[in-house]
Amino acid sequence: MRVSQKVKKILAGYESDNPGTKGNLARILMHGKLGGTGKLVILPVDQGFEHGPARSFAPNPAGYDPHYHFQLAVDAGLSAYAAPLGMIEAGADSFAGAIPTILKCNSANSLATEKDQAVTGSVDDALRLGCSAIGFTIYPGSEYQFELMEEIRELSEEAKSVGLAVVVWSYPRGGTVTKEGETAMDVCAYAAHMAALMGAHIIKVKPPTDAMFLDQAKKVYDAQSIPVSMLTQRIEHVVQSCFNGKRIVVFSGGEAKDLDGIYKEVTAIRDGGGNGSIIGRNTFQRPKEEALAMLDHIIKIYQNKA
Repeated sequence: MRVSQKVKKILAGYESDNPGTKGNLARILMHGKLGGTGKLVILPVDQGFEHGPARSFAPNPAGYDPHYHFQLAVDAGLSAYAAPLGMIEAGADSFAGAIPTILKCNSANSLATEKDQAVTGSVDDALRLGCSAIGFTIYPGSEYQFELMEEIRELSEEAKSVGLAVVVWSYPRGGTVTKEGETAMDVCAYAAHMAALMGAHIIKVKPPTDAMFLDQAKKVYDAQSIPVSMLTQRIEHVVQSCFNGKRIVVFSGGEAKDLDGIYKEVTAIRDGGGNGSIIGRNTFQRPKEEALAMLDHIIKIYQNKA
């Protein structure tokens, strides 16, 4: 596998990692249409756990079949495919070697009232299935945040010891965090920084709004004149919060939105120095041809061709 100079520079930021982990990071960074550019587009399909099958797949019934998502990611030339244990098991043999996979190792569901997640996959599962990385969600602000952090510390240590990369979804929610606070500028940057501090190789957060949640943080943003009025500036600040750009940061697609909204958001991520997008529902809930056309345009934006 050829590794570009851009990817070598990114890997150099991970100074403690063994060749196996760096090799798996390189596989993700070198795969697909964006291979070698330092940019990523990842398809995550964990919404069946989070929201239920009908809410996730009824808009495009082909999505009930796990093979559909593997094939969509392959056909679109994406960087990686992330899913819970059963979804990856259901296509692991048919798509072995076709695309790097990320095993999502914890999950919540919409029947629960607590802002917590159960561990639903293991490092051994990821190795058995040929995954390049494990994925894990933490909820900064939740009553269970410290348990989640301790769980990912243990899983991360084990994953790195056997050469797997670690992807952390850092989603503030629960406790005193309001709905507006979940995507506030100061909170998103804080959540991303926490994921970096816990040793994540790839950090997934939501695109931040210009709201401020913590009064003490707002005072610093105002005093230091940190620009946050434009999404590009907010993306740049989140990237800065992840060791001044030495960690890979991707941004979620969130709830369904129109194509113009998606493309504007992706353009801001690119211009703000983000490493890419991890887009689920906005992809697989569309008919396949529409999804492929959308993903192709997103990739062109990251290639500076659109």
